[in-house]
Amino acid sequence: MQLFEEIVTSRKNWLNDALRPWCGQASRKELLKAEAEWVDLAGKVDPEKTLWLWAWSRFPELVHESLGIEETSEVEVRLQDGRIFIGFPNSRNSQHGELALLGGEISHDGPPAEVGPFSIDQIVAVRRLFSF
Repeated sequence: MQLFEEIVTSRKNWLNDALRPWCGQASRKELLKAEAEWVDLAGKVDPEKTLWLWAWSRFPELVHESLGIEETSEVEVRLQDGRIFIGFPNSRNSQHGELALLGGEISHDGPPAEVGPFSIDQIVAVRRLFSF
């Protein structure tokens, strides 16, 4: 018979060694399925602070480990189709695996505007431009 402490350790290991890495590489479609069952998978934790934070962590310069999507730094977002956007992430409008930016396409000369949302599956790379 296992001790309670061993069960707790086993659960923590599963979260860190299996579930978290899976979130970091899963498609948006699979992440949305997991979100619907998140309480059963991960327990009573906010999917925004776990599932989606872990998913967006595939782009380390986009996230703050305890806050989620980092809004205070301008980023360059490269998409699979070759387009490049520059702007500040809008965390409030970035929901369910889609990223919204206040900025524009790199070739755009107009004033900043909300662009996106871009699916996590469309994004190839995120690079922080400035940091304070």
